Amino acid sequence: MTRTDQFYAIIVAGGSGSRMKSDIAKQFLPLRGKPILQHTIEQFLAYSDTMPIRLVLPERDLPIWETLCAERRFRPANVTTVIGGASRFQSVRNGLASIPIEADKAGLVAVHDGVRPYVSPAIIAESFATASHRGSAVTCVPAKDSVRLVDADGRNTAVDRARVRLIQTPQTFRLDWFRQAFAVAEQPHFTDCASVLEFANYPITLIEGSYENIKITTPDDLK
Repeated sequence: MTRTDQFYAIIVAGGSGSRMKSDIAKQFLPLRGKPILQHTIEQFLAYSDTMPIRLVLPERDLPIWETLCAERRFRPANVTTVIGGASRFQSVRNGLASIPIEADKAGLVAVHDGVRPYVSPAIIAESFATASHRGSAVTCVPAKDSVRLVDADGRNTAVDRARVRLIQTPQTFRLDWFRQAFAVAEQPHFTDCASVLEFANYPITLIEGSYENIKITTPDDLK
């Protein structure tokens, strides 16, 4: 059954510059004249300039982002800044806590990495459409390279790459599922929201992403 949904987005931007070998957090690095994070937000604004967006940042980075926004006069009215936590799990949970609980009855939430600036409005739209019908929509692409699985003892075995998907964001879910899943105890192995929902026994539906929807993490990614 199709649900009547209120859409929300949580954009998580808590990275540092360590793997980028930069003193500046990677989400603030310039890309084609704008901070990477601004490009990412603008893709969501291109999908909807009224959908409430929660931008989750470390408290230490708030002055940097405020300065960049002031310099560029970038003040979208539907973007609210939320202070992140010590881990990605905690940061997403903080973003979720800022969404009114009354929205859970018919709401959807998309979680996206702040350093994936090439996500398309079409992928965002598909994630909401699929989650509206299926409860979840996790963006992914097929593996191109051969894949081997390594165990704790260093032994490795081949894996059929046709069965492997590389997970991206956005990852979009029913808000009621999402809030219930994030009420579980924090687990250190959670690297994305799909893992949290799966741990809480909710089904995960995969949707097609794009090889262009890269996560900018290293200098080669930025090039």
